[in-house]
Amino acid sequence: MITATWKKSAIGYSEDMKATIVSLGFRKLNQTRELPDTDAVRGMLRKVDFMVAVEGQPWKPPKRARYKIPRTRSAKKHSRGR
Repeated sequence: MITATWKKSAIGYSEDMKATIVSLGFRKLNQTRELPDTDAVRGMLRKVDFMVAVEGQPWKPPKRARYKIPRTRSAKKHSRGR
């Protein structure tokens, strides 16, 4: 069994990242789950390793979000010159 804890929010990330978190069984932030030690689970944990801490491996918060979806700035707000 692998013990994993969801540490970082999935807000702003792509739908497949969010779906991976849900498929691992996480519902709340800082929730800890015991998962079976299979290749499929290890692959899912490797995909979201910057959001999930695995017992026995060091986890540090990412310095910069690499996988966030870029958003465009509002033209209305920034056209006023403020």
